[in-house]
Amino acid sequence: MFRRLIGFLVLAYILGFAVFMLLLPRPVEGVATDAIVVPTGGPGRIDRGLDLIAKHQAKRMLITGVGPNVRPIELAKTNRAPIALFACCVDLGHEAVDTRSNAMETADWVKVHGYKSVRLVTSDWHMARASMELRAALDNDVTIVADGVTSEAPLGLLIVEYNKLLLRRVALWTGIGV
Repeated sequence: MFRRLIGFLVLAYILGFAVFMLLLPRPVEGVATDAIVVPTGGPGRIDRGLDLIAKHQAKRMLITGVGPNVRPIELAKTNRAPIALFACCVDLGHEAVDTRSNAMETADWVKVHGYKSVRLVTSDWHMARASMELRAALDNDVTIVADGVTSEAPLGLLIVEYNKLLLRRVALWTGIGV
């Protein structure tokens, strides 16, 4: 009986991981939202967000998890974006240090601005956990559009991220660490 249970759990884990990999989100085109949020930490994320805000796919953008000493001019230069784009439409969040605090920082920003739809731009492998955390932090009346930045994540990173996703999902379901 114990072996069957272990076998079932291993099979469920492997099948869940396969689904996780098969459902990695892609970039979303032609969908406007009130806001864009980009957690720092992966290549292509900020570039994708800046491209979308420049194309008027949202009113404002939050880059969450920015280092405390980083200024808009530095990000504009690094990402070859006009400083005017940052001046009009981009906010920097300096409080977040991980995915969970990215979600809390974003939720506060969304509430302050009264937004009802948010495009979450993050790495494809990070999207499931980032959107789960954001959904837990936001009011239920806010729509999240998952816009995955395509990556070439190594298998080890995918396994680690899948494990984090599972552990955090259990924590949210049980109310541990909420």
